[in-house]
Amino acid sequence: MPKHDISLDGVTVATVLPFKSDLSIDWASYDRLLAYCTTPRGINAVFVNGHAGEGATLDARERIEVIRRTRAFIGPDKPLLTGIIPYSTADAVAQAKDAEQAGADVAVLFPMPQFAAGASGDPRYVLHYLETILEATTLPVSIFQQDVRSGTGFSTAVLSELVKYDRVIAIKEGSGDIQLYEDNLRTLKALAPDVAILPSNYHWLFAQVALGADGILSGMASMIPHLLCELWAATQAGDLKAMRAVNDRLYPIVRTIYGPPPLIDMHTRLKAGLAHLGVIDDATPRPPLLPVPADTARQVALTVDRANLKAALA
Repeated sequence: MPKHDISLDGVTVATVLPFKSDLSIDWASYDRLLAYCTTPRGINAVFVNGHAGEGATLDARERIEVIRRTRAFIGPDKPLLTGIIPYSTADAVAQAKDAEQAGADVAVLFPMPQFAAGASGDPRYVLHYLETILEATTLPVSIFQQDVRSGTGFSTAVLSELVKYDRVIAIKEGSGDIQLYEDNLRTLKALAPDVAILPSNYHWLFAQVALGADGILSGMASMIPHLLCELWAATQAGDLKAMRAVNDRLYPIVRTIYGPPPLIDMHTRLKAGLAHLGVIDDATPRPPLLPVPADTARQVALTVDRANLKAALA
């Protein structure tokens, strides 16, 4: 597809990546996962090699293979986004070049850990990062906005500078503050109406889409793609009653996956749910992530059963 004609309306699924007990990638489970979470009507894009996909634990060969296999499965018409999770600008360039050659449509730029020391409020650092990627590839770019409490989430002023670039086509909005989300939404849409704002704060997706959004981007879509597609369809229809009804179904799932500490387990809990559903064989993550305790796995399974998620497999 033309690189500057990419629509991210609808739901973008951020895929988890299943591993075997020896921590190698379980490609058979990944194929089943793709069949489960990328095919429901309303899933309009796929995001790989992000936090949900444990992209920081993958080597270059593995990241490339994830992109190639995903592209082969979803075909040429559905946008394929890939995470760039670097520890240096040179690392980011290498990842972006690999992604472009492997068939990705959009590079999703994650903030570097060093940005937590104040760079997230100083545009020089992220602009240099962005400009270097734009010079090295022809890929459009999405900005991965982190929770501002982490120190790596960008200020509204910095985001306002980023959206001025022609090839910045989206902001994955995970600021972690609903007031800040609205401030960013209003400010960025006034500056760059064509830049997609994609809410991803699991605890208040309902509130975010009610305020305004161009789509949803979430790792939850790996496990509950149909529910997020229903939420987005109701949003597009302006049907507040239907939106609330979907949110009522989402609430216990969201609180089980994202509510209890430690939050670092969130994507492993999604894997536990997918393993309980039989979509993947094993919920094992790669270190530094660790398997969830047995009682957590039981609670996830109970929540999955109460939500009747197995009906989506029929």
